[in-house]
Amino acid sequence: MNRPISNESSKRLSPWRWFGVMAAALLGLVGSLAAEDPKAPPENEAEKSKEPETKTEETEAEPEAVDDEESAAAYVNWLDVGIGGLILDGDKARAQQRLGMGAGGYGGIEDFHWEFQPSKKTYFEMDTRAMFDQQDYALRYELTRPEFGFFRGGFKQYRTYYDGSGGFYPPSGTWFSLDDDALELDRGEVWVEAGLLLPKIPQITFKYTYQYRTGEKNSTSWGDSNFTVPSSSSPLDLRAMVPSFWDIDEKRHLLQGDVKHHVGKTELGLGLRYEMSEVDNALKGRRRPDEGSTQDRYLTSRQQIETDLLNLRAYSETRLNEKIRFSSGYAFTTLDTDLSGSRIYGDAYDVGYRQDYAYAQGFNALAGGSQMDQHVVHLNLMASPWTNLVVVPSLRIENLGVDSQSSYLLTGPAGIRPDEAASERSLIDVAERLDVRFTGLTNWVLYTRGDWSQSQGDLTEKGGVGPTLDYPGVLRNTDDAHFTQKYTVGANWYPSRRLNIDLQYYFKQRENEYDHDVDSTFNDGADAYPAFFHLQRFETDDINCRFTLRPWKNVTLVTRYDFQYSRTASTPEADAALSEAIQSEINSHILGQSLTWIPWSRLYLQASVNYAQDETDTPANRYSAAAADWRNRYWTASLTTGLVVDNKTDLQLNYFFFQAHNALDNAEATQPYGGEVDEHGITVTLTRRLSKQLRLTLKYGYFQYRDSAVNGYNDYDAHLIYSGLHYRF
Repeated sequence: MNRPISNESSKRLSPWRWFGVMAAALLGLVGSLAAEDPKAPPENEAEKSKEPETKTEETEAEPEAVDDEESAAAYVNWLDVGIGGLILDGDKARAQQRLGMGAGGYGGIEDFHWEFQPSKKTYFEMDTRAMFDQQDYALRYELTRPEFGFFRGGFKQYRTYYDGSGGFYPPSGTWFSLDDDALELDRGEVWVEAGLLLPKIPQITFKYTYQYRTGEKNSTSWGDSNFTVPSSSSPLDLRAMVPSFWDIDEKRHLLQGDVKHHVGKTELGLGLRYEMSEVDNALKGRRRPDEGSTQDRYLTSRQQIETDLLNLRAYSETRLNEKIRFSSGYAFTTLDTDLSGSRIYGDAYDVGYRQDYAYAQGFNALAGGSQMDQHVVHLNLMASPWTNLVVVPSLRIENLGVDSQSSYLLTGPAGIRPDEAASERSLIDVAERLDVRFTGLTNWVLYTRGDWSQSQGDLTEKGGVGPTLDYPGVLRNTDDAHFTQKYTVGANWYPSRRLNIDLQYYFKQRENEYDHDVDSTFNDGADAYPAFFHLQRFETDDINCRFTLRPWKNVTLVTRYDFQYSRTASTPEADAALSEAIQSEINSHILGQSLTWIPWSRLYLQASVNYAQDETDTPANRYSAAAADWRNRYWTASLTTGLVVDNKTDLQLNYFFFQAHNALDNAEATQPYGGEVDEHGITVTLTRRLSKQLRLTLKYGYFQYRDSAVNGYNDYDAHLIYSGLHYRF
């Protein structure tokens, strides 16, 4: 399939521009604060007077090289540089998505940490990262003056990888792929934050954040194809298997302000959050590729959304006495949304509407929006009437109202017509929780929790898209009620110093009740779905346990088991004259075992294995093979071992294994999904301390991925080579 090459360089924010802006800002601040104290000591003296807690975990000594590392701890700054590469043989897209890194070479600054004292009571820290050819950049700085305030900020950008592969159809061996299915999406953030933390007056903090996402990612909304079973007697044997992708362009501005103050035994807080966002995303795919000019068409479904969100919140927390603490909170949120967009078929992506490509229903000139108002109140009480008993009741009340409307030009084989849709939604939800914890029995901790939620709402729907241009649309008014309850009991038992046992069980049930006062749809085979259900019930039973055993002082075993049984049932409207029906039953088993063994002071071993099995049964399989029962099974295993070769050299080996048997080949009825995957990965890391300030790291990794369910199209072998230097100063 062809797809346009997006000009990512014009979308992506240049990291060096932000590095320059941040560097200029922080240097100006450092200079101004340093000028406050003309008697500030020289840098070496300032380092001596710095409080110990400002040192990071990086300064902690490692047991295998005590002398050198203790000396190195005097150096509070460091620089990590690295260079490496990923060599691939096979599917690039799947490898990049699974390994979380791009193919080819990369290198740069992994971590640069610098701290000093511009003045006697002022501290400055900066951390930087810049890994080229991975689009991985970061900068964080902080200027702090204890009992006065702080100013900090930063920038980060990183890339995530996606596989744009489509489906595979075993009977005909059909496989579709994008021209380049190795999709990439860049995420970034720039932020500044300041706080005034003077004692005895309210503490004030302010933060501004700019976030963005730009690039492409895969979608599971696949297009259809008739290149399936060549001998099929049906003229149309369509399968949804043609890959599609999202073209992403999103920007968001956030302003946050908070005020906190103590009045006696009460802490009071106020907060404000204002958010503006712009979304210009497009789902792009292809339908019936290579099936002739009357069927082959490209789809561009563009979604443009602008939002303004304002959130105001307040809270209080009071310690009434040593046994009772009370907290409360209130939040108001208003959200204003404007939307536009289109769904257009053509001979390429991002083209204008053409009637000769209107083989399916679409729309153009979409305009509309919505308005949401939400009020939320929280009340919480923590009481300890006796030494070994803690009771925490809480209450949450929510009032929600949403109005939305839209207008558009509905397109299709019969031509163009104007249409519109509107909806109104209101909801009141009340949720309660009660937590009880008892520690009065020796070596026991007993706890229980109850969660309840009740809601009442109504929904009015008007207009909308019908199966044909002359369809009248929907007119529906529904009153709904929801009730949720969950009960949890558990115990932590410590029968000996070498054995811990944790047990937990919970039951959860949710009932959704619908009364359709008005409903214009009817069950005549049209695409519009009628208001058919009156009651839906979801239930889950879950029991899980964990055993931690230390048979010897150098061996620890942890065993976990989780069993979950879920079922769903529905009751149709009374007019249907049908009784309640079980829609599905799901059984899940998860078993895990881990081992930690230190046979020698210079050698350790950590191993784990996990098995999960998930089975879904539905009576629908008696009527259609497309709704077959589902069986999911997968294994994961890992092994890590480390050896201290000598006082300056460490060797570490890591291995992981993943296997999934989830493929379901019911190709005669529908598109097969799932995978038959076997994955292996091994890395070897050598660390050598060249001096008390310099450390060298060498790493090699090999990764193998096989998926027989898609005829090996996603298989790959990958080699990772890396070298890094860590320098303290």
